[in-house]
Amino acid sequence: MGWDSEDSLFRVVVNHEEQYSIWPEYKDIPAGWRDAGKVDKKQACLDYINEVWTDMRPLSLRRYMDEQQNTQRQAQQQDAAHRESRT
Repeated sequence: MGWDSEDSLFRVVVNHEEQYSIWPEYKDIPAGWRDAGKVDKKQACLDYINEVWTDMRPLSLRRYMDEQQNTQRQAQQQDAAHRESRT
């Protein structure tokens, strides 16, 4: 049984950046990855990943972008409050 066999079972794995992949079920999960709780045939695993992995950006990038957006929002609020206090 191999990567291209229709009968092979795969496991959905996810890493610390919340990026998904598949791995043959009979092999040990590689370092840096953990079981995402889905074992099935290849296409079913790929369909599952397509369903749950809706944001392709790594977790660290999503967090950074959220922080930047919050910082920008706070600056805009402070600026608006400053302009209001001058009127």
